[in-house]
Amino acid sequence: MTMTGGQALAAQLAREGVRTAFGVPGIQLDHAMDGLAQRRDEIRLIAPRHEQGAGYFADGFARATGEPGVCMVVPGPGLLNAGAALSTAYACSSRMVLIAGQIPSHAIGRGFGMLHEIPGQSELVASLTKWSAMARTPQEIPALLRRAFHEARSGRPRPVGLEIPPDVLAARADVTLVEPEPAAFALPDPDDVEQVAQVLAAARNPVIIAGGGVVAGAGGPALARLAETLDAPVVTTRNGRGAISDRHPLALTALGGRQVLPAADVVLAVGTRFMTLTGKPLMTDSGATVILVNADPADLGGPRKPDIAVLADARLALEALADALPARTRPSRRASTVARVRAGCAEQLAAIVPQRTWLNAIREALPDDGVFVEELTQIGYAARLAYPVYEPRTWITPGYQGTLGYGFPTALGVKVGRPEVPVVSITGDGGFGWSLQELSTARKYGIGLITIVFNDGYFGNVRRIQQDEFGRTIGTRLVNPDFLALAASFGIRGIRVTTPEQLSGVIREAGADAEPLLIEVPVGEFPSPWDLLAEPSYGAQ
Repeated sequence: MTMTGGQALAAQLAREGVRTAFGVPGIQLDHAMDGLAQRRDEIRLIAPRHEQGAGYFADGFARATGEPGVCMVVPGPGLLNAGAALSTAYACSSRMVLIAGQIPSHAIGRGFGMLHEIPGQSELVASLTKWSAMARTPQEIPALLRRAFHEARSGRPRPVGLEIPPDVLAARADVTLVEPEPAAFALPDPDDVEQVAQVLAAARNPVIIAGGGVVAGAGGPALARLAETLDAPVVTTRNGRGAISDRHPLALTALGGRQVLPAADVVLAVGTRFMTLTGKPLMTDSGATVILVNADPADLGGPRKPDIAVLADARLALEALADALPARTRPSRRASTVARVRAGCAEQLAAIVPQRTWLNAIREALPDDGVFVEELTQIGYAARLAYPVYEPRTWITPGYQGTLGYGFPTALGVKVGRPEVPVVSITGDGGFGWSLQELSTARKYGIGLITIVFNDGYFGNVRRIQQDEFGRTIGTRLVNPDFLALAASFGIRGIRVTTPEQLSGVIREAGADAEPLLIEVPVGEFPSPWDLLAEPSYGAQ
């Protein structure tokens, strides 16, 4: 069928099952956008006010739904603007599909100073994705897009990138669309399964560490079954929260993991980088037998020194191990241990006040399937250990990238993907400033996100660190707008609350409403949560 490259792009996106795309129009994408315009009944375009927002929207959509999130940006500055979102998606193993414009084909790499030209754009895209390519003709677009979606869905999820020059998007040609390629996952080697099962069966005090790969691979049910078979506590990493419900009698956060891991004789770590935020492997010289399971061979190698390394998809490996072990028939002896550890953790977390009080108010107001998007803010830091998570894909984090300001636009993408459940974004007044213009996008498309801005007038964490380290501060005081007036200027309802009880009530009232809501919470300086958060074992991703 004769069509432009832009029409081919839109048609293949539809074949890949895309129903929503996030992108900012621009001259190098004109024909791509026209292709979408001709398919507006099939694909909804959401156009944020900034390319950074487009990237974060796509990341949030992908992590909330498990389906690829599509981001479209112009080359050069547009791509650079989306870079923070790409790096966050890369760190958090998110299925983002980046479609980036390019300069005209004849000028690529020649330094002519074309509009939006930057040196080495393809190398930049490659550095932030697991797979990337450039379409040189309209005929290449369908197959390359199919490959992009296959890569995004297969193995370890990470962003993928496809560059398309404007002349390729504008050109007309006889183009053949292609059927989507099924995702491929690494099957565990039967010999590895047998070896690991024998080690686990002989263990006296096994512990499982569950990372983000378990969530990304929908391995939660298999994880719970294996844990119950082994009577093994499960420690979830920051990215792995929700892999098992925090109500499960064997579930622990990383704080509880500090109590059970030293006594473990076998540690099974699944879908985790098994590294601390200081760049060191976990469980160094612990004496335990360490078994690593990961779909990415890079996360099985040095500096880690596992006794057994298994290259496999998290869900498939967990299912195989659970099948290989006999079901437990005796009552759990370790659930009582986990209960005691949880009680001790609760005593430790009681020191993080008032952060924990605000978090309790949010948790009590949200249903189990409500989504909580944390942020680099005083409440967010405490949430990593003090906010209970009951279902997968209901906890969204920036992971090791720690991208301040990611939370609000990412949460908007989450809500687009999960409109039927309440979604809460917590943010400080500092981080909110990165993307507060996306209030316009929330209003334009009716994205019913509940945004909570904790306003202390400072980059609060930086301020504390500077004061503690140097005895003085610089660059940390903020001049903020009237947040309620700002919301009103975009036609968004704003409410100011001063107590956790008020906050909980407002969230309950809003529920899964289709209307956006901004809640301002004026706060003072918070006590430091870092005594609990800074332990090396917490850093596992």
